[in-house]
Amino acid sequence: MIIPKTPSEAVRWLKENQVKWVDLQFTDVPGRLHHITIPASDVTEESFKTGFGKLDGSSIRGFTTIYESDMVLVPVANTFALLPWAPGVARTITQVYWGGNRGRFERDPRYVAEEAERFQESEGYLSFFGPELEFFIFDKVIVDAAHPQQGTGYKIVSREAPWAGNGGFIIRHKEGYYPATPVDQLFDVRKEITDTLTDYFGFIIEANHHEVATAGQGEIDFRFGKLVETADRVQTMKYVAKNVAAKHGMIATFMPKPMYGDNGTGMHTHFSLWTKDGTKNLMYDPNDEYAELSQLGRYVVGGILHHARALSAIVSPTTNSYRRLIPGFEAPVYIAWSKANRSAIIRIPSYYKGMEKAKRLEYRAPDPSANPYLAFAAILMAAIDGIKKKIDPGDPVDENIYHLTPERRKQLGIKELPRSLDEALDELESDKEFLKPVFNSSILDTYIELKREEARTLQMFPHPMEFYYYLDV
Repeated sequence: MIIPKTPSEAVRWLKENQVKWVDLQFTDVPGRLHHITIPASDVTEESFKTGFGKLDGSSIRGFTTIYESDMVLVPVANTFALLPWAPGVARTITQVYWGGNRGRFERDPRYVAEEAERFQESEGYLSFFGPELEFFIFDKVIVDAAHPQQGTGYKIVSREAPWAGNGGFIIRHKEGYYPATPVDQLFDVRKEITDTLTDYFGFIIEANHHEVATAGQGEIDFRFGKLVETADRVQTMKYVAKNVAAKHGMIATFMPKPMYGDNGTGMHTHFSLWTKDGTKNLMYDPNDEYAELSQLGRYVVGGILHHARALSAIVSPTTNSYRRLIPGFEAPVYIAWSKANRSAIIRIPSYYKGMEKAKRLEYRAPDPSANPYLAFAAILMAAIDGIKKKIDPGDPVDENIYHLTPERRKQLGIKELPRSLDEALDELESDKEFLKPVFNSSILDTYIELKREEARTLQMFPHPMEFYYYLDV
């Protein structure tokens, strides 16, 4: 499928594909996708300048108040794509503007990501991001049906679950990584997701596989890209996965920890920093004996480690995120770095030697409940802060950190990530100066307020397991 690149190409593309309706999509502050559908005939070259005055910003979480709610959506030409499940409909991602010709809306998450790209260019850098999106596909989720055996507040129905009693192939506990069909019973759904992404949205898919968790966990990896385009792709992939699963009568969820006692869902993010012309990987040093990581690369690692506790509020942004970040489930808990060590929060992949283009770090804390525009921008800002301040990451830890004693961890200077969203927000409030060249105070304050509200609300509800433990007190 040809993807248009310019406004004139987009207008011509709509006519050639006989598109009747266009979905204008945008992302709110917490990271959820929204849309409004307009006639395709309204999309002209001029509308890429004037936009569409269709948005009541006071009805979107984190946007505006009721007395300044008129907002404008401006389409981004190279994000147009046909929707295979809705014939005659195309979608486009949009930029959000204030009404009344007041310019870009500063709490539009995509605007923050765009500002991050402008900032890195002024500093002489170009960054690339390669997120690994994990997710679950369930046959059904029955909410409000307490199911203490699973330790959740709802009942999960999955054709792959050992409790399903279907007499067919099952995935035993902790054996969900790479099983072949027919044990992998969701290959057909994942294949349709990947086919849709490649055939309609222009993705280059690098991998599609079942993940470790017992019931319905998968992962789809797409080719790395620049900051904004990669955040767009994260939102697109989540959108496609949910719609394809719904077509099959199933539910795709990117919730970090839907299953008690099994692996959660991460968004391990690969990151590299290059000269702004893209000709040299600044994190690569062939003479480094440990991991072919340059001194600048070490400062990048140092910056992310130094700000890891504050970053948690953005890259692990839900109360459910902290049910994932516990020892024993391949999710990082301890702030350390290493090569080829998945118990460290930062891993330097070491599959090959002597490959400049492959040198990068893998930041393992993020999960896909994060707003990708804010998450990638924050990671970049931590990396650049590490370079500016020459933050040393300390020695790498080439041991299974989960198995180290508290005394040994203390000896190595290994700190822990926050254990709750509230704790992470405390860290962000005390350590946010590194974000301010890109994150305006308006979005930071709004984000923290929204997340505090989420945490307070969930604290007021009794958990099903509290009935299990305390009903007889």
